[in-house]
Amino acid sequence: MLASILIVFLVSLAIGIPIAIALILTVVVACLMNPMLPIDGLFIFKNLVLGLNVYAILAVPLFVLAGVIMSRGGISRRLFNFFAYFIGKFTGGLPSTTVATCLFYGAISGSGPATTAAVGMMSVPYLTDKGYDRDFSVALVAVAGGLGVIIPPSVPFIMYGTSTNTVSVGGMFKAGVMPGLLIGVFLMAYCYFRCRRTGEDKAVLVAAYNEMHQGGFAKSFLGILKESGPALLMPVIILGGIYGGVMTPTEAAAVSVLYALFLSMVVYKTITIKDIPGILKESLESGVPMNLVVAAATVFTRCLTLLQIPQMVTVFLSGFLQTKFIFLLGMNLLLLFVGMIMDTTSAILILTPLLLPVAQGLGINPYHFGVIMVVNLAIGFVTPPVGVNLYVASGISGMSVMDIAKKALPFIAVFFLALIIITYVPAISTLLVG
Repeated sequence: MLASILIVFLVSLAIGIPIAIALILTVVVACLMNPMLPIDGLFIFKNLVLGLNVYAILAVPLFVLAGVIMSRGGISRRLFNFFAYFIGKFTGGLPSTTVATCLFYGAISGSGPATTAAVGMMSVPYLTDKGYDRDFSVALVAVAGGLGVIIPPSVPFIMYGTSTNTVSVGGMFKAGVMPGLLIGVFLMAYCYFRCRRTGEDKAVLVAAYNEMHQGGFAKSFLGILKESGPALLMPVIILGGIYGGVMTPTEAAAVSVLYALFLSMVVYKTITIKDIPGILKESLESGVPMNLVVAAATVFTRCLTLLQIPQMVTVFLSGFLQTKFIFLLGMNLLLLFVGMIMDTTSAILILTPLLLPVAQGLGINPYHFGVIMVVNLAIGFVTPPVGVNLYVASGISGMSVMDIAKKALPFIAVFFLALIIITYVPAISTLLVG
């Protein structure tokens, strides 16, 4: 039965059926193959509705909306200017500034593609104008954009938290802090060594330093702080409210929308009332397909449960993945492959019920396993054929998807090195969770 379900699902994807429809189609085929299943049209419709009737899921469209507002409001440019002021004068400083901006923007939007789009539209032309290789700049922002789903708040962490009965979304946010920072540091280190080896930015370092320090240190610092300070407060408000117990992640998402509107309309005056319909339309175009996948995956998961497939998978994997080390290695390889052919939301909702019981049976912390899963799938953002960040970066730069993917290989290698460390050093993910 499991093999038949997998064949139907994979064939559906291969012929181009949207993943939400493919999931429902697979459930229907499973019912036809097993008439004893208590599944009919009412069961499917009811669970489609119940799949979205989850309080924590409401945070997802709200964070998507906040990300669109911030992108339209030019907040990423102000964050970039702030970090460039401090590190732009060092070797590899401006590329490292791009990574830092992706980290900080990810701590606001919770989305990899949104981070890539917002930071890339601003940073790629700037880096190219300063003399950095354009291919390098595009690949950098495509990979660094993946930090948007690791550093909290993170939409995939919300999906993982709601698909389990053992972890909280707030706990997952805490678990993602140190892994996200570690990957960011690794990417910055690569930028430093590459620019040092090639000498690519020597000609622009002095100019960048003078540009960011005109009028004296104190005057420039106060100016950059005045411009960027309100934007810098946003993740402090969101994450501080969650970790301080003042807000739930869903309430924090609503606050992020209001604060993004306040910054863009009142403080920076980059958005007007006339822009609101376009912002809502863009948010719906991003959020509705995601919600359809969530609803369909709920039906699919409950069908698997009725067929007792999670238990079958647990027994099957336990038979030859008997040690924690081998299991984690196998899961990394599986998730890296899945990330190449499936979007993050679908992969988490489908695989978590199957793999988490096995992981817990081997003594793996569920927060640690969730981080491993999301980091693997974040690499999938820049691996064809489904790598969403590649398509976003292609739209920004005009480069082909495959060219960006090739140029991104060194960054992916660095990302993978950080993944191995995160995988086999659980404390990186669990230290802040407690």
